[in-house]
Amino acid sequence: MTFPPLPATLSSCFRQAASRGLCGKCPRCGQASLFRSWLKPVDRCPACGQDWSLQRADDFPAYVSIFVTGHLIAPLIIALALDYQLSAAANAAIVLPVALALTLGTLRPAKGAIIAIQWWNGLHGFTRERPLASDDPGLP
Repeated sequence: MTFPPLPATLSSCFRQAASRGLCGKCPRCGQASLFRSWLKPVDRCPACGQDWSLQRADDFPAYVSIFVTGHLIAPLIIALALDYQLSAAANAAIVLPVALALTLGTLRPAKGAIIAIQWWNGLHGFTRERPLASDDPGLP
């Protein structure tokens, strides 16, 4: 099987690849969607031919999502408990839907970014296609 040539829009730095993944776009070319459903990545990018079946994000996106949600919800819980002195039921009625929305809302961007990190660093069978370190303005 032959692959198409490298696209002209190949990610030039880590930040660009990660932001493409955060937005749900192919980290390599940025032209096609990275996901075929909510959390299921495409097997192969229709624009650049990158094989995304190699990714191994596993449970890490859920850990990232829970970590971010916890850090955003904690001040809300403290403010509600100290400033407004609401009942436990009222606190739960406010905090639980917000926590659920934050957790689910950050899950897909976290998975896209983690797949982009794996691709950028050449992990799990991905080909490392980034520029040399001296030419790379991005991180890692």
